[in-house]
Parts: sequence; structure tokens; C-alpha cells
Amino acid sequence: MGKVGSFGAGPVLLAAAVTLAGPAARAEDIALDTIDVASPSPIAAAPSGGAGSGGGGVFPVGVLPVVTTTFSPVTVVTQADIVRQQPRTLGDALFDRPGLSATTYAPGAASRPIIRGLDTSRVRIQENGIGVHDVSDLGEDHAVPINPLVANRIEVIRGPASLRYGSQAIGGVVSAENNRIPTLTPPNGYAGQVTTGYSSVDNGRNVAATVDAAGQSVAFHADAFKTAADSYATPLGIQRNSANESQGGAVGMSYLFDRGFVGLSFSHYDALYQIPGGEAAESRTRLDPTQDKLQAKGEYRPVDGPIEAIRFWLGGSNYRHNEIGIGENGIDGIQATFKSREAEGRLEIQHVPVLTSIGTLTGALGLQADRRLIGTSGEAGGLLAPTDSRSNAVYLFEELRLERGLRLQAAGRIEGARSTGTATLFPGDYIPVDGEDPLSYGRRRRFAPKSASFGVLQDLPDGFVASLTGQYVERAPSAFELYSRGPHDATETFEIGDPNLKKERARTIEASIRRAVGPFRLDATGYYTRYTGFIYKRLTGLRCGDDFGSCGSDDELAQVVYSQQNATFAGAEIGSQLDLLPVGNGFAGIEAQYDFVRATFDDGTYVPRIPPHRVGGGVFVRADGWYARVNLLHAFAHTETAPYETRTPGYDNLRAEVSYTKAFDPAVTGWSEVTLGVQGTNLLNDVIRNSASFKKDEIVLPGRNVRVFLTARF
Repeated sequence: MGKVGSFGAGPVLLAAAVTLAGPAARAEDIALDTIDVASPSPIAAAPSGGAGSGGGGVFPVGVLPVVTTTFSPVTVVTQADIVRQQPRTLGDALFDRPGLSATTYAPGAASRPIIRGLDTSRVRIQENGIGVHDVSDLGEDHAVPINPLVANRIEVIRGPASLRYGSQAIGGVVSAENNRIPTLTPPNGYAGQVTTGYSSVDNGRNVAATVDAAGQSVAFHADAFKTAADSYATPLGIQRNSANESQGGAVGMSYLFDRGFVGLSFSHYDALYQIPGGEAAESRTRLDPTQDKLQAKGEYRPVDGPIEAIRFWLGGSNYRHNEIGIGENGIDGIQATFKSREAEGRLEIQHVPVLTSIGTLTGALGLQADRRLIGTSGEAGGLLAPTDSRSNAVYLFEELRLERGLRLQAAGRIEGARSTGTATLFPGDYIPVDGEDPLSYGRRRRFAPKSASFGVLQDLPDGFVASLTGQYVERAPSAFELYSRGPHDATETFEIGDPNLKKERARTIEASIRRAVGPFRLDATGYYTRYTGFIYKRLTGLRCGDDFGSCGSDDELAQVVYSQQNATFAGAEIGSQLDLLPVGNGFAGIEAQYDFVRATFDDGTYVPRIPPHRVGGGVFVRADGWYARVNLLHAFAHTETAPYETRTPGYDNLRAEVSYTKAFDPAVTGWSEVTLGVQGTNLLNDVIRNSASFKKDEIVLPGRNVRVFLTARF
């Protein structure tokens, strides 16, 4: 992050938008549907349309979605955004959003979301309330087996909401929400969507389809997707070994009744993708993840009594991938295998509202249990011996609604975590001792993380809502942070865990101001987090081969040690949009965004792999079915680097889009709506490197790209 002038652009853009909001406010306010988000809190209102009905409607294309009803800041990627952007990974969908980034280890294939500079074991990824159950937190080269093309929306939650899901969500939650377990009845008994697109930078082809149907008391869902892309082009040439493909789908069914529903779904995912950059490209490294997942959920609302609603979520999965490439023997084949089996369940009981002398109290009690088994073989067998991780937790959320738009929330969670694996004792300087191998032995660690939060939400004049939250969270070290002990060729690292790691503790305070109505929309948050015992991957400067004895005498893999140190994270994220001029039945306007995170250790050094300081803005028009946008996002050079980390140059990403949506009479055409558009990214063909990536010096992100997309709904 540059220190000169880099903190001024965001506030200037925000101030300009606030100033211009005055004259624009004379224009007719746009009518927005309420954004109903599912993930932040277990306290939910009864469905307004009866059991199985959906809420929230369709959010207008191009309008900044701002959630003002939650204590935690929530970023929502709407279905309209998904079908226009057509991301292949969750990281692709979130990469340029304020406060969010991605690992981009294998762009378009393995790109895990980053929230406020935090990733892997601090960011929980889930689908319909159940964890993703993969191994993407174990290595940045591992894909997340979720395709956004079949999602209704993506929710990103920070702050106290993480108490609902466990200490591994200390940085936040990324939730893909879809209708694989049907909870709504289509208005005409059936509904569906088909979307497809093509991207020029990688000859990328995408297609996805969803279908929902329902009778009097039974609802069905089916979806399928397929994506494929060649190695992509950059301003410096073709990024070798970066092709990818994926396919999958799901079927689900629910029984709907007057007081609730119960449903079940089965999904399958498989992919084949290459790892670009360095030795991985030279050895043609590629991964082939597959996953089968079974999920169930339901809700029951009693007629009377102290319980207003009972909800449950259950999920189990089998995941496996091979790491394939040319080995030391010169033969192309399977070099390593990762397997994961996981089961998870959650039960929430919401009590009826309690009228007190000062306000209305609502709340919910939750129980959660999880078990995860990871097994590795081949070269990965040296990285991590089989591990068994278990956790059980209880949590409580309570909200008090007072007069004059004031709401209070308090939440607490206590968790019991157990991690069993093979610990290894390495020399203190991580340099081999001749004739001595590190001692390995079985070990079990037990932890009892505790978390608590308190929040205040206040309605302000002119549609503004302000919030202030404080949070204390403890996180148990993950199995791979404790027990890693060897080479990971796909990431070109030799990883060493520490079986003596302590709990990580975080104290956070954040303040936000939001506005979702009228011509000026705003979503702005500032935060400060103090970590005690922050766990991170520390580069030692040594290079290793395939065994510890080669460290210091080989140059194939970078030695990485899981270490702990106190750290401070501070940052801000701002998104704003202003409707300036009426055009047809819509508006022309301007938009702006700004975000940064500064992360330092107590010794004055910087936390490694932090996203850059960014500022952006543009103009848009949405009217009479048309949507057009031109936007420039500037990332400053990232100079606050950790030891052995290089400086990352800044970049400019110029984006433009035009699309048209036309409504039809389904009785005549069979289709209710069709959207056709074209979108350009990195139109300046700038060299873009991601400072949060392990391979930023070897991998350049895609160059100039033009995407055409078509979506039809029925």
C-alpha cells in the first residue's frame, strides 16, 4: 500500500457522492425489494407468504445491494450479478468487491475468497448453511467445489455472525444460497433459468440450468452446470498450464406443510484443472477434485407454546482429488491424493418474542456438531498424516428491539474441539541435523474456544442506519496448522506445523453506516482487530526438496513454518452509488468504492500476502431494460511486505458492460424474460498481479477479456 496520497481518494469520492445526493434526491426514489439474507443471524421472521414461500423478490439489475437489517456488514452478490459476470469460482465472484479478494492460485479454478486479508482456516465457506467440506483450506491450490452459476445469491458476512458457525469463521462466512432443497413454491407451479456465455481471453464456455417445480405439498429442484476454458492470455503472453473444466449438478425434494417444510438434496461436483506458474507448469501439474454431498434441512413452527420455530441442517460428503503431473522419474501420473470425509449438523430453536418493559426480546439457541477425517497418500502422505477433527458447540443469540429504531444484539458461543494427528518435532532453527530424522508421534489436542459479541443498530433520519459492534473470538488451531510436516509440490512449499500452537484470540470493534433507499445508496464500514497469537505461514528463507533432510541444500520448495505472533488489522470498506439523472423509467448515475487493510505484527513487520489498497468509480445507466456501465478500479502498489516477500506493482482494471433485458408472455413464448449482454474486463490490458497470492511473481491474471452472456428465464 502506498502511503502518499493513498488514503485520500476514497473519502473524497464518498464526500462528492454525499454532496451530489442533495439535488438528486429531488428525483423520484427507486422502489427496491427487501434483501432477505439467510446467514447472519439464527433469528428469523416467519415467512410472509406461508410455508415454503420465498421473500425478497428480484433485486434490480445494477443497483448496489445494501443490507440494513443486520448487525454485521453483509455483502450480497445477486443472481443478476452472477449471470452477467459468470464467475467459475467464489473467488472470481468476490475478487473486486470492497473488503474482499481471492487467492487466485489457479485463476478460474482454484481461487478461495479472502475477507479483510484473512483466508483459509479463518474463512468458512458454506452452501445453504452447511460447510463446503473440501480441503481448500489445506492448500491454496485446492478448488472449492461450488459453482456460483447455480446460486441464487452469494452472501459474505463479517463480525458477530461468525459466532453462529464456529471459530473457524473468525474472519467471516461466504455462503452460496440456492434452492437445491426447495423452500419456495414457484408462482405458476414451475420456474427455471438457463444461462450461457463465452469469454475471449481463455476461449471459456459456460452453461448452467436450474428447474423448480411444485405440486400442492411437494417441491422439486434440479440443476446442472458445465464450464471449460483453455489456458488464458495475459499482456505477457499465454499463462501456461492454466486450462480448466468442471461439471456437476444436484437434485432435491421438499415436503411443504402449513407449519414448515423438510427437504433433502444430493449434489455431485467434478473438475479437472491445471496449476500455472513455476515448477507446477513445467511438470504439467493438474488436479481432479470430485465430491458427492447429501444435505437435509427443515423447519417447524409450533402453533403455540414458548417455541416459535425449530430448524435443522444436516450434511455429509465424500471428497477426493489427485494431484497429477510429471514426477521425478519423468513419468506423468498421480503424485499425491487428498481425501476428506465430513459430517455436520446444526439445530436452532427460536423462542417466541417476549414483551418487556423496555422492548421486545427475540432470540435463538443453537447446537452444532462436526467431524472431519482427512487422509493423504503419495507425496501428500508426507505432508499430512491422517487426521481426525471433531467439534461440538452451543451458541445463543438475543436481540432487543427498543423504541425509536434502536436494536441491541448479544451473542455467545462455547465450543469443544479435538484434533488428532501425527506430531513431528523439528529442530528449533528448522535446519536438518546430519544423521537425525525428526521424531514423529501420535498426539491429540483439545481446545475450548469461547466467543462473545455485542451490537447496536440505530435507525437514523433519511433512511440511514448506523451500527457499532464489539466481538471477542477464540479459534482453535486447525489440524494442518498443528500436524503439517512435508512437501506440497502443487504449492511449491515444504510446510511445517507446530503441534504446540495455542488458541488464537481476536478482539474486534467495527462501525458502519448504511443506506439502501432513495437515490443515494451507501455501505461503509471501518474496523480494528487485535489478535493475540495470530497463526500464519512464515517463510524461513530456506529451500527444501521432498524431505526435511534436503532443507538448506535443495532449491525446489520454499520452507514454510506455521508460527504465532500478536498482530493488528485495521481497515475500511466503502461502496456507494448515486442516481443523478432520470432516464426513461430509470436513472443515470455514478458509483464509487474504496477499501484497504493494514496488517502488522507487534515487532513492526507486516503480515504476509495482504490484498492491496484499492479505489474505484464509474458511471452507469439503467433504463427501459438497458443497463450500461463503465468503471475503473485502481489498486495501489503493495509495498508493506513481509520478510522474503516481494513488492507487488499496482494496476488499473477498466471494466465496461452493456446488456438488455426483455420481458415476454410465457403463454406465448414459453419464456418470461431474456437477458443478452456483453462485458469487458481489464480493457487496458494491464499486467495484474495479486499481492495476496503465493505465486504472484509467477502468475499474471488474465488480460483483456470480452464476455458475451445470455440468460433466459421461464
